[in-house]
Amino acid sequence: MSVEIRVPQLPESVADATLVAWRKQPGQSVARDENLADLETDKVMLEVPAPTSGVLREIKVADGSTVKSGELLAIIEDGAATGASTSAPASAASPPPAPATAPKAPPAAAEVPRTGPAARRVIEENSLAPGTVVGTAPRRRVTKADALAAAVEAAAVEAAAAPPSTARPGRGEKRVPMTRLRARIAERLVQAQLSQALLTTFNEVDLGAVQELRARYKESFEAEHGVKLGLMSFFIKAAIEGLKRYPVVNASVENNDIVYHEYFDIGVAVSTERGLMVPVLRDADLLSFAAIEERIAQFATRARSGSITLEELTGGTFSITNGGIFGSLMSTPIVNAPQSAILGMHKIQDRAMVVKGQVTIRPMMYLALTYDHRLIDGREAVQFLVAVKECLEDPGRLLLGV
Repeated sequence: MSVEIRVPQLPESVADATLVAWRKQPGQSVARDENLADLETDKVMLEVPAPTSGVLREIKVADGSTVKSGELLAIIEDGAATGASTSAPASAASPPPAPATAPKAPPAAAEVPRTGPAARRVIEENSLAPGTVVGTAPRRRVTKADALAAAVEAAAVEAAAAPPSTARPGRGEKRVPMTRLRARIAERLVQAQLSQALLTTFNEVDLGAVQELRARYKESFEAEHGVKLGLMSFFIKAAIEGLKRYPVVNASVENNDIVYHEYFDIGVAVSTERGLMVPVLRDADLLSFAAIEERIAQFATRARSGSITLEELTGGTFSITNGGIFGSLMSTPIVNAPQSAILGMHKIQDRAMVVKGQVTIRPMMYLALTYDHRLIDGREAVQFLVAVKECLEDPGRLLLGV
């Protein structure tokens, strides 16, 4: 019986997807729930699982094609026998070889280790043969780190084997198409610049109290909750306190209306190989420090492995981005529309500061708030940053709500 393979139902916010690559070719056997193809949307990578076991009879859509929800991709012949399966009984009937001379072959499913979308993309971009990449994860699963290591090794081998070149170095070019995610990021950033009156205001914060608190409790915090106590939970808590005091910073513009959000869904920017993603912490004001740190760690892992869901990237009333992890001392982040503001964190740097008439060295960070001036006045933007600064310089405020 023939079974049709169609594009899974895409969310309303996603119009179409790109079929990146087929993982099976016509005539090959497939197992139920085995990934047949990778789809890339402007937000996440999706897999197309086989609904049944059988043989892939026909492919209807080529690699690189744009597809929509429900579109026919391929046809599987349900339960069709393959060369491997028909030869299985004969193999089973013959006596097993002695382990010392001929080890038992692993099952067919183990011959090709499972490879995630992020790792597959690295393999394709570097033209690596999938079977040559050794997986180090459980069950020989190939991770992105495995693929990157194989790419570096292959490049080194190629460079060593290449004959000396007389051409002028540094004059080569490489043209690659934008990923859908990168193209979508570009589109949204330009749209934000054109549709919003963006302005950035700055302040600085002394993080000595936060660092002291983290140093005092980091070991007991990790032992109790199983997650490290980072900076982001402090900034999210401080930002929520500022949003409560100045609700317009948490609002958005919709046509001629101002929509005040009475909840706090905070987007946290995560950098990945495919581009910047902003997963959303729903009802972040109801989360503990430990819950915030745990969810951020999960978001980062899944975003970089390509397994994050569309729902986790949708919505948000306010965003935070941390350029300091890359060494940025100051920047002007761009608002994640239709939100109206974004908070930028930066590098912590020891600087000479005057405290109570004395010059002392303090761990300082510049803060940046980019906001839509159509909705938020400069007074409110500055006061919001001052509220964040006050909470971070006296973290007890976050616990007492003052």
